[in-house]
Amino acid sequence: MRRNRNLLIGSSLLALVIACGAGQTAVDNAAQEQAAGAKMAPRFEVDPMWPKNLPNHWLMGPTIGVDVDSQNHIWVVHRNTPDQFAARTEIGLAQDPVLSECCQPGPPVLEFDQEGNLVQGWGGLGTEKGDYVWPASNHGITIDNKDNVWIGGNGGPDSHVLKFRRDGTFVMQVGKPGARLVSEKDGKPIFERNSHDTAGFGRVAKIGIDAAANEAYFADGYFNRRIAVVDMDTGELKRMWGAYGNKPDDALDLGRYEPGGTPAQQFRGPVHCSEISNDGLVYVCDRMEDRVQVFNKDGTFVKETIIAPKTLSQGSTWDIDFSPDPEQKYIYMTDGQNMKVYIIERATMEVLTAFGDGGRQPGMFFAPHSIAVDHDGNIYTGETYEGSRLQKFVYKGIAPVPAGAEGIKSQGVLWPGRDSGPK
Repeated sequence: MRRNRNLLIGSSLLALVIACGAGQTAVDNAAQEQAAGAKMAPRFEVDPMWPKNLPNHWLMGPTIGVDVDSQNHIWVVHRNTPDQFAARTEIGLAQDPVLSECCQPGPPVLEFDQEGNLVQGWGGLGTEKGDYVWPASNHGITIDNKDNVWIGGNGGPDSHVLKFRRDGTFVMQVGKPGARLVSEKDGKPIFERNSHDTAGFGRVAKIGIDAAANEAYFADGYFNRRIAVVDMDTGELKRMWGAYGNKPDDALDLGRYEPGGTPAQQFRGPVHCSEISNDGLVYVCDRMEDRVQVFNKDGTFVKETIIAPKTLSQGSTWDIDFSPDPEQKYIYMTDGQNMKVYIIERATMEVLTAFGDGGRQPGMFFAPHSIAVDHDGNIYTGETYEGSRLQKFVYKGIAPVPAGAEGIKSQGVLWPGRDSGPK
């Protein structure tokens, strides 16, 4: 009887899921029919209650990596070293003697389930159990097809990438820490770029995964000026390239970035992302050049797109991820300088619209650094610097782009229950 009852309940739930799915499809189709001729784009709302509070009075520091695993769990890496917090006013619990009941830095690697519950946390300087060195400034997190966890680093001596199992068990260190250190002067370390090094790297920002080829693409990086492709099992370097598929040239003086000027023939950097699409293209963020360059997997240049070209300082192209449909019709891009997320049509690389604004409330941003999309199309963003948080934006289907929010113009803050539009 219990088995038959469960089957009946299961059948009813399945029918409900199918009906809901059909309903969403009908809504999307109706919206498209009603807005014939109008630009259409995915629509989102911030979930102000996600994630749930961390235990143990833990705080997150600058959140500089986010990704989604095969279980649809969300992973972040943040900086949890004491220098990332105000000792007296933020982390009194971590002082000696203890100053207050709250608070203390949480472990740098955190895993959340879909409901926003913390599943686990691990890692950090001083926790090493194996022949590896935790990055001086961990940067970027990628969960591969086997749910292994890859972490880069952009601190001075960080010339390596770490690979772990999901429970934090060490698997492999690719590259040797301190490889860019050449000398000291007045007690300070001197580092030197080497974008031709076959054994080490130069402050890797992020790792892209090509599961079919068993290759990892290192955005290398904050110091070097290249994409470096390695074997995911051995860490052996297989190939590398610079901007436009050129041979990397660390000696080339790129001068200052000038909006509207001749694009730099080398990556200006940081080389901040490297994502591989389902159709075999490699998308690279050249952040301070305000551009995304697209390549074939062998490094052959395909095209480039300039985003918000008047952006100076830290640049506009921080991180990207794709919509979860097989065609990956849309790209979502964080812009930590202009405090927004762009929605881009991948086939044309046209910016359809954007959302967000600078601020501290839910749906606003302070330096949105990293971005990831889950299996249901929801977006997760991690904010660096004083932002230091993770946010979720719930996918609400396809809708017309609001008037006045076309292109790089923002729809404003996507608060639940409010019509989106420029604020």
